[in-house]
Amino acid sequence: MLALKEKMSEKLSRLLGDSPSPVASQPPDHPQLNSYPKGPKTLSSFFTFIHPSTPTDKTEEDFKPTQSSRGRWRSNSCSWRGVNMDDQLECIPRDELIESSSPCNEYESPVTARSNCTEIFEDAVEPQSPWKLMPNLTTDSSFINVELYEFLQSSIPNIVKGCQWVLLYSTLRHGISLRTLIRKSADLSGPGILIVGDKKGAVFGGLLDCPLVPCPKRKYQGTNQTFVFTTIYGEPRLFRTTGANRYFYLCMSDILAFGGGGNFALSLDEDLLTGSSGPCDTFGNGCLAFDPEFELKNVELWSFTHSSRYLF
Repeated sequence: MLALKEKMSEKLSRLLGDSPSPVASQPPDHPQLNSYPKGPKTLSSFFTFIHPSTPTDKTEEDFKPTQSSRGRWRSNSCSWRGVNMDDQLECIPRDELIESSSPCNEYESPVTARSNCTEIFEDAVEPQSPWKLMPNLTTDSSFINVELYEFLQSSIPNIVKGCQWVLLYSTLRHGISLRTLIRKSADLSGPGILIVGDKKGAVFGGLLDCPLVPCPKRKYQGTNQTFVFTTIYGEPRLFRTTGANRYFYLCMSDILAFGGGGNFALSLDEDLLTGSSGPCDTFGNGCLAFDPEFELKNVELWSFTHSSRYLF
């Protein structure tokens, strides 16, 4: 750097030495211009004349840009900061400065803001679909939700637990007819669940055997595993046989009913449009619907199988 300055000084001195003196060309009434130094010029003296306060012995470190008055200078022990040039600098302990500073200051540089702000990343919890929560259900249901599914899954006989739930009949798919329900029940044999709902939002039903065999006379069928249930209490509630009688369920061409002794716990007419419910001795239940007489919204009959042909 010094060698380059010397070379530049020599070249500029030659140029200034060959050119006429600027003092001679100026009128005598300009004392400022007459004060120019005479004689051979050097680069250092020329720079000194232009900016007298600028020393010629500056090093490379001296030319580094200084921090503005609004900046902050930090050290391991304290930090200097100033707001205006006229304000006095104040020494603040480093720990106190860090605690008083906000974690994300909009005036700080992106690097500082990124180092002070702590971003917390949490794994997104993907909500489980109903199919994952009800793995054995082979098709959609108008009534079965996760709560009712788990309740019935724990209530059915052990012999069919873990089997696929197959929808044998639905009034929305197969029409409104008790005869069609009886005919569709022949597709599978074993326990089946009848689920019905009224137009006021109650869901109820019972466990019976498939296929349904209509009798010409009032002859009860079923076993002591038969039960009835309802959701009118805010959560599913089950009523099993009390042993008072053996009136489990009754199937005829014009009626399908559960229980006996006082009232039917549940009875459906042959058109599957209306039904009734009341207290009975067989299950010791109250009315399963909101009203003893109700209009049906839908009727579903479900059975169970290990066969994979009912999965789709």
